Parts: sequence; C-alpha cells; structure tokens
Amino acid sequence: MFQTLLFSCLLAFHPFYVSVTEISYNSRAKTMEVSCKMFYDDLEKVLEKQSRQPLDILKPKDKRQMDQLIGDYVRKHLEITVDGKKAELTYLGYEIQEDGAWSYFEAKQVNTAKKITVMDNLLFEQHPEQINMMHVTVSGLRKSTKLDNPEAIANFSF
Repeated sequence: MFQTLLFSCLLAFHPFYVSVTEISYNSRAKTMEVSCKMFYDDLEKVLEKQSRQPLDILKPKDKRQMDQLIGDYVRKHLEITVDGKKAELTYLGYEIQEDGAWSYFEAKQVNTAKKITVMDNLLFEQHPEQINMMHVTVSGLRKSTKLDNPEAIANFSF
C-alpha cells in the first residue's frame, strides 16, 4: 500500500513527455494519412519559442496563424519517405481532445508503400526525455515502434 502511494506521488512530480504519430496508407486514394498527437501545452511552448510571442492554442487570437505555426513545425520535425521518395505533407488542420493536440496531414500520389522511413523529432528540443510513438498501417498490417530522444529515425517494411 505504501509503495503504491509513494509511486503515485512520484508520478505526480515527474511528468512524462510522449507524442503519438499515426500513419496510414490508403491504397484506393493513393494517399498517406498522417495524424500527430502531442500534449497541447508542450506544443504551445515550443511554438512560443519558435515564434517569440505568447500563444493560446486552445483559443487562438488568429486561427490561420496558429494553423501555419503548427503545420510548419510538424513538417519540419516529421519527414516521411515512401519507397525512396519524400512524401509532401499537406496540413489539414488541428483539434484539441482533452490534453492533446491532434494535427492532421495528407500526402497525395503515393502509388505504393513497401518501405517507409520516418524521421520524427517532434518536441525533442523541448524535452530531453521525449518519447515519440509511431504506428504505421499498410494494407491492414499495423507496425509500431518508439523513438527515445535523440533517436529520430524508424524504418518500416511491408
């Protein structure tokens, strides 16, 4: 009982830093659908550093500016190469769900997806303890991995 209470108290004082990236190949549409979830306060802090201005991701003064900042940040820190060709990620938008900010992207004209390489260093500059989880789905087959800062490259074969 005491150990459980002690562990719970330690967790309260030791936050964890994790993001989740979901990548799914849509063979019918020939698109790669990408979503990234980060704690919105961590994302907000890194965007404030980058833009050198206070921001409110929950209630932005300028939604277009917030979209631009998020899209640019994620595209800079998340690169996907499919069968040797870099996927051009188009930003679709973001939404807040509980304590997370989900951002959505799409890459068009992806004819096949046999070998996928992902460079993901989202929030690495913000937290040395950052962990980035990845789930990649092609033809119903899902593969997952995690990257511990500073490790930023993952390879998937289907």
